[in-house]
Amino acid sequence: MNSPGPDSHQEHTSDEAVLARLGYKQEFQREFTPLEVFGVAFSIVGLLPSIASVLFNAVPNGGPLAMVWGWLVASAFIMCIGLAMAELASAAPTSGGLYYWTYSLASPRCRNFLSWIVGYANTIMSIAGLASVDWACAIQITAAVSIASNQVYVTTNGHIYGIFAALVLSHAVLVSLGTQILARLQRLYILLNVCLCFIVIIALPIATPSEFRNSASYALGDFTNLNGWPSGFAFILSLLAPLWTIGGYDSSVHISEEASNATTAIPWAIIGSIAVSAALGWGINVSLTFCMGSDLEGILNSPIGQPMAQIFYNSFGQKGALALWSLVIVAQYMMGSSCLLVGSRQTFAFARDGGLPFSRYLYRINGYTRTPVNTVWLDALLALTIGLLAFASTQAIDAMFTLAVTASYIYYIIPILTRFAFKNDFKPGPFNLGKFSFPVAAIAVSWMVFMNMVFFFPATPQTTVQEMSYTVVVLGGFMSLAVFWYYCPIYGGVHWFNGPVSNIVSADNLKGQGDELASEKTGKGVRVDVLIEDV
Repeated sequence: MNSPGPDSHQEHTSDEAVLARLGYKQEFQREFTPLEVFGVAFSIVGLLPSIASVLFNAVPNGGPLAMVWGWLVASAFIMCIGLAMAELASAAPTSGGLYYWTYSLASPRCRNFLSWIVGYANTIMSIAGLASVDWACAIQITAAVSIASNQVYVTTNGHIYGIFAALVLSHAVLVSLGTQILARLQRLYILLNVCLCFIVIIALPIATPSEFRNSASYALGDFTNLNGWPSGFAFILSLLAPLWTIGGYDSSVHISEEASNATTAIPWAIIGSIAVSAALGWGINVSLTFCMGSDLEGILNSPIGQPMAQIFYNSFGQKGALALWSLVIVAQYMMGSSCLLVGSRQTFAFARDGGLPFSRYLYRINGYTRTPVNTVWLDALLALTIGLLAFASTQAIDAMFTLAVTASYIYYIIPILTRFAFKNDFKPGPFNLGKFSFPVAAIAVSWMVFMNMVFFFPATPQTTVQEMSYTVVVLGGFMSLAVFWYYCPIYGGVHWFNGPVSNIVSADNLKGQGDELASEKTGKGVRVDVLIEDV
């Protein structure tokens, strides 16, 4: 093994100093280069498999026009959110990320509660994100089986859940491995995702038979509304597709403590992943609208059960579609592993500050892999629980996708807003927008508030109990429990949660007392945390 050079050592020393200023000791190995940090965010975006996962939403709510122009509209607002977040990440690169920023910037009167809410919203989004990605991957696998069987195979929710469970459990095993292995995998993820994008942008138009090719006026201007909402509102609902696809760009924040040169690598990973995803994603959508034919209902209701898989089948034939679709499945699988990687780090960071039940058992680094194995498996098991929504109705399982967006917007809004709403001593990092900080933040927050309200509406105006929007139920229920747990008499977080708590002094002073976690109250009410290492 090659020893790190002096520049690498200097970077790590600087990163550790920044982390110490934020109140934490270095616990992870800093194995992620700037390119690999970008790879984490870009692989979670997972352009082609992500677009495939949410075509169900874009096609019936505007068709080609929504896919092409809705993508550009949403991308502009997503970039505003990313820019506002990148400033905060540059100033304070820590795995706790958004809830740490909230605590640091909010008023002392409410910072504990706001930090608590952000931490729980971030946690549920991480779990819902994993569940939605792996559920989409399970559907893609059944679509591959349907293609291979010449569309004879018909899937059931039981089949899909079984595949989904296998995917989640395999991800838990993979993400429990050492940090160096996970870091090097990001380069493979980048390569595969970029190659898939260019295959669709270039090869799909070449291979598509003339009967499925569309004119420019249709591909760029046809508006098809199949769900019954007024056209303007249908177009807005279609924006779930780009918002879910270009999501998770905060993922790089949660590996800040494993990244080299974090104060610049993290913000540029956020911005870079959004910019590259927006450009390549627009190219993919344009290619699809020119090559998907005009029978949109046929694409949505095909025996294959997956709109993009049906488009590939029409264009490439059975063998070509199966080969390309297999690569899409691999990319989606990689996307799921990145989701669990990032989510487990967020859960670990929140447990480190005592925010979760059983934090003393969750805040542990495995002595062999140097990874937070306990939080990896907790997130995986909770994702399996959310997946049980599939047995309620199709709309219930669709809530996983809207839940990932709405929960993320809750914990994006709060730290960005607190920076300007409260008096604080925010000190920008190397990446900052200067005088444009406030206008960009105002646009970002306004957009997220508006879209969160939109996503609480059901898919169609004529709805039943089974077809209602379960996003309200799941997100509202989870956040209500979080608030109850905070204000619970005697045991609630209001009595003991003090936001992010430094672990530097306690780790140094209590060294040698054994690898056991203490989460105690001293006479002055200060919590002392000591890291457990599982050997």
